[in-house]
Amino acid sequence: MRLMQATLAAFSITVCAVWATGIIAALFYAQQQHIAAGVVTSVLPALLIEVAMYLAPGFAPVRERMAALGSRLTPALVASALVPYLMASLSLGSFRFDSLAILAVLSLIAASWYRLAPAKLASDLAFLALMAAVFLSRLFPNVYDNPAGKPALDILGRMMWIRLGVAAMLVVRGVDGVDFGFLPRRRDWTTGLLYYLLSVPLILPLAWWTGFVPRPVIAFSGKTALVALATFLGMLWVVALAEEFFFRGLLQQWLSRSTGSPILGLAMASLLFGAAHLPFRDFPNWRFALLATIAGVFYGLAYARNTSIRASMVTHALVNTTWRVLFG
Repeated sequence: MRLMQATLAAFSITVCAVWATGIIAALFYAQQQHIAAGVVTSVLPALLIEVAMYLAPGFAPVRERMAALGSRLTPALVASALVPYLMASLSLGSFRFDSLAILAVLSLIAASWYRLAPAKLASDLAFLALMAAVFLSRLFPNVYDNPAGKPALDILGRMMWIRLGVAAMLVVRGVDGVDFGFLPRRRDWTTGLLYYLLSVPLILPLAWWTGFVPRPVIAFSGKTALVALATFLGMLWVVALAEEFFFRGLLQQWLSRSTGSPILGLAMASLLFGAAHLPFRDFPNWRFALLATIAGVFYGLAYARNTSIRASMVTHALVNTTWRVLFG
């Protein structure tokens, strides 16, 4: 009981710290991008609420509280998906009933999937296909409309969709072997860095050879370091966390188990990970898909070594940060 209370307190402290940092970052970003104060006050509360709910599944006692809701968890998750949209859209004057209906239907499907479907490989893969299809579509930019133009509000939808998928899998489906969490441990940092260093000599020359990226021309400075740090944290806690959870923590694990071969499971998950990058910029982007497939192998090796997505998250975030800072 004391441990649970301590962890719940840690969750509350984390939310407060992230909120404080987020408010400062948002005000700085708004000043740099010349975003009107009215837009900031309309968007920021919704973003802060979404961030708090996004962090929740990363704490085991919070997941236990969610599981204790039983059948009430489904309407709770649906409501949680709608609240940030309502807060932002009503304040901005961009509310649309069709957008609300889309979010309600999608969140209901995600939240109730494992209440209705058996926990078998076919339904698991179908659920992952649904999650990927929605995430890769242009749905959220159309649903989360911002008349002011900046900032783009589809991040609200992307974060919502990620946490719904995580909740469905960890709380309702009861998946294990993922080691879901936001903070890598020392061994995760070590493993993640190792496979990043092993990947660079292969990925960078291939990226240059295929013409996917030009040779880097950049003047390093203190600002570059801050941009790199901010990029890394964003990649670690959003992009890498989501993609590693679904592709390595779930897909690679399930394919390895169903085929009886960890190597085959890793290879299949990496190929599917590469295929998911075909729509990037111009479809079909074979160069990006090829690079993502090879990178996925290293992410998968990091995951397999620690049986933890936190290790592959580090590798993934480091690769993406290198790409964004040097070639972005």
